Amino acid sequence: MITTDICIIGAGPVGLFAVFEAGLLKMRCHLVDALPQVGGQLSEIYPGKPIYDIPGYPEIKAQDLVDNLMKQIEPFNPTFSLGERVDGLSRLEDGGFLLHTSDNTEIQAKAVVIAGGLGCFEPRKPAITNLEKFEGKGVVYMVKDPEHFRDKKLIIAGGGDSALDWTIYLANLAKEVTLVHRNETFRGAPDSAEKVFELAKSGKINLLLNSNLQAIEGNGSLKSVSVINKQKEVQELEADYMIPLFGLSPKLGPIANWQLNIDKNAIEVDTFDYSTNVPGVYAIGDINTYPGKLKLILSGFHEAALMCQSAFKYVYPDQKLSFKYTTVNGVNTF
Repeated sequence: MITTDICIIGAGPVGLFAVFEAGLLKMRCHLVDALPQVGGQLSEIYPGKPIYDIPGYPEIKAQDLVDNLMKQIEPFNPTFSLGERVDGLSRLEDGGFLLHTSDNTEIQAKAVVIAGGLGCFEPRKPAITNLEKFEGKGVVYMVKDPEHFRDKKLIIAGGGDSALDWTIYLANLAKEVTLVHRNETFRGAPDSAEKVFELAKSGKINLLLNSNLQAIEGNGSLKSVSVINKQKEVQELEADYMIPLFGLSPKLGPIANWQLNIDKNAIEVDTFDYSTNVPGVYAIGDINTYPGKLKLILSGFHEAALMCQSAFKYVYPDQKLSFKYTTVNGVNTF
């Protein structure tokens, strides 16, 4: 059981900055994110993309912003459950909450902050025979622990940065790696694509271009994957694991069932403190909605600051909140 003052659902830039604001008020935070790393869209979709509207930075790359935010919150020692989705939320007798994740992690928190960006990112799944039958039995959609694939036969499918990066990394770990891509060229970084072609040329990986996944077979666990090329030729490949990396699609997920006021897949909040209609539950960042809403990172930072002031009063109703500037008071850790 994990106990904390605030459980933040979503470890994107807004969720990370909320840790800093909460830390200034001596509140501990635990973050949960369905992605295997912090940073949300910034790290998963466009880590190298420049951002121009962060105050004090004429230009900063998305991943650099995430790295800076992690450095900023380091003094407050936040804890994380990554690669997990919050599936359940229930109210405790003392007014706090009990949260359950997809990996059966239990989190007890005095307040909950939903900072899930566009929602819970779920993998885009290929339309192939028997896919659901082998999910968790050889079919995985993210790499949480690379060591899990040591000395195994892997089929990786996709043409973006994630597929390229994991092919390069796992080539030195797995017994055999086959990368399947439907086109001749890749969408990912040119440097990564070049490394993949070099690995294929040297025989360290198998590269199947102009090919698509067709079906998977096995008896209780994955045994083989069928791949079909543009000439309609089918090749059956032995495999211990298949990792389809076709990107992520945002969905509201289990949050939709938490009795929150929802408007067009966004959570309605009070702009006084970004609270929802459920006492003790707040929503900040792109996942919330209100008149005049701007889906900007800097707007989410503002929302995080005001939210934490209110959350402190909810978490510690008997304590007096005294606002102090960091220029005067500094950053005091626990």
